[in-house]
Amino acid sequence: MVLPSAATARPATQPADVRRGLFRRRRATARLAVVLTAALGAGLLAGCSPDDADATASNGKKKVTLSVGVFGVFGYKQAGLYDEYEKQNPHIKIKENSTERNEDYYPALLNRLSAGSGLADIQAVEVSNINELATLLPAKFVDMAKAEGVDQDGYLPWKWDQAKAADGRVIGLGTDIGPMGVCYRKDLFAKAGLPTDRAEVGKLWAGDWAKYVDVGARYTAKAPKGTSFMDGATGLYNGSVSSYAEKNYAADGTLVYKKSEAVRTSWDLAMRAVEGKMTGRLKQFDTAWDQGYANGTFATVVCPSWMLGYIKEKAGEKNAGQWDVAAAPRPANWGGSFLTVPEASRNKDEAVKLATWLTAPKQQARLFRKQASFPSSSRALELPEVADATHEYFAAAPIGRIFSDAAKGIPTAILGPKDQIIGQNLADVGILQVEQQGRSPKDAWNAAVKKIDDALAD
Repeated sequence: MVLPSAATARPATQPADVRRGLFRRRRATARLAVVLTAALGAGLLAGCSPDDADATASNGKKKVTLSVGVFGVFGYKQAGLYDEYEKQNPHIKIKENSTERNEDYYPALLNRLSAGSGLADIQAVEVSNINELATLLPAKFVDMAKAEGVDQDGYLPWKWDQAKAADGRVIGLGTDIGPMGVCYRKDLFAKAGLPTDRAEVGKLWAGDWAKYVDVGARYTAKAPKGTSFMDGATGLYNGSVSSYAEKNYAADGTLVYKKSEAVRTSWDLAMRAVEGKMTGRLKQFDTAWDQGYANGTFATVVCPSWMLGYIKEKAGEKNAGQWDVAAAPRPANWGGSFLTVPEASRNKDEAVKLATWLTAPKQQARLFRKQASFPSSSRALELPEVADATHEYFAAAPIGRIFSDAAKGIPTAILGPKDQIIGQNLADVGILQVEQQGRSPKDAWNAAVKKIDDALAD
């Protein structure tokens, strides 16, 4: 199955500002305690509308309005899933309330959870925030593991475990995930004397992110004028560190990022890439990064499945067929979310049914076909809509197979409550300062650590 061009990414049909908000929601976002914003306003309030109070539907059941709070574009409305559910359940009316950016959405969600009011019947939670809620506030959520129709064995084990609390309660059902590959320019590889067949390219760095940097050195030695091997070192760091089970926290919850093998190895690889002049020194999602796609100034980018649509849009039709996708050196994940049902929901039973249905394999596969949101359901990965998917823009790459294989090999990551603060500062205060400002790796590391320590002490 070839994904239609309008479905190459969840936000493909959205305005530019909304698209940027969506892609940024998949990056680590700062968790700052802020006052509730007007954007979330009354839209997140749960419960029935006044018109529903004594009304009954054609199936004889009392009418219920379910509110769904999300950030960015989840695609349920765009893919027609809400409409389908309402047809199957005439007594249900669904109202989605979307906030563009998770950095606005999540602090407000925390405040509403603390107050025990103002919550939607279903609340989406980003992967970088799910551990904090599962660790500190598990009792605020319905245990979805006990919900009728939920099939634990139908989820990728590592995704299921991300939402599990210490007492065994599972506070959310997985929606999408972000298995990683490496997107590369075939024309630039050819000019640098490297193979262009995706299987041969994958073999160049199979099993070790250090081999990816080795290939970068080979490319740099014969690089076409005005090009670099990779966009920036933060993408390399993110891909490498995400391929380890333990990075910032140990299994017992101890903060270990300063001496973590994952962090130090990934940091050293990023520094090697910068010092070897293999990077374009670009910050992802900035204007210059977008222009780099359009102008073909870098040959590779570490790309989760959801990034393909973004690349297609920014690189444009003039570069169609030049980009391809190969397997990443090691399986890793970037992004993904969950649907939760707060205990304070006024329509818990109906909300659980809707959340269960939206995250079932058939709906996940349909959402992938329509919006390119890669499924977290292992059963969905076997359905033709996913397993047979190709991407015409990326030289008809078999993206269903490439990303499914990656998804099955992703380690069960040990998540911690401050993962996003650590990751953001190591990238922005650390790596980018070496890359863009010429700071020494030692000074940049120390500056990032200080920033992290100060943030964790607050």
